[in-house]
Amino acid sequence: MNMTHYMQLLADNQPWNLLIFMAIPIVLAETLAITELYILFTRQFDGFIYHLNRFAGTSVGLYFIGIIVYLMTTVVIPITKSGEWRTVIDVIAVGSYLIGGLPLIWIALQEFGFVNQSMDQMGKLKIHAICVALFLVFGHIAMIAGMLDPSLLGYQDGNGHQMHISS
Repeated sequence: MNMTHYMQLLADNQPWNLLIFMAIPIVLAETLAITELYILFTRQFDGFIYHLNRFAGTSVGLYFIGIIVYLMTTVVIPITKSGEWRTVIDVIAVGSYLIGGLPLIWIALQEFGFVNQSMDQMGKLKIHAICVALFLVFGHIAMIAGMLDPSLLGYQDGNGHQMHISS
């Protein structure tokens, strides 16, 4: 079975790439999502959970700025220039992963006061919830597309190598 570049990135350099590109951002984003639900239900805009939510939101947003810059310069641009995308499945997987980081960056920008300054607390909370939802949608699209075999749409590994799973 062939792999998308998304899955290859996670599989290479174990365990570091998995930690850097999946574990750290997902733990921060899931912390953001869980604390977001708590705040939505309780409307408590102070205390530990609220501050944890703000920390997770700013941290994951800043983290994704680094991920996006790194992956665009070291993966996306070189693969695009050399024409090495492994069908549209590969583009969707990598693209969705990168797009999923944009709502998290928006949350960080909001927390730092760069956007949505005129909104009240409830308006900002709605934006937070929408951004978390967008991240979850794009993140799941990336994971699903990333796990697909690009040969489903005709990709053939140029080296003639395929990964076979023993049964």
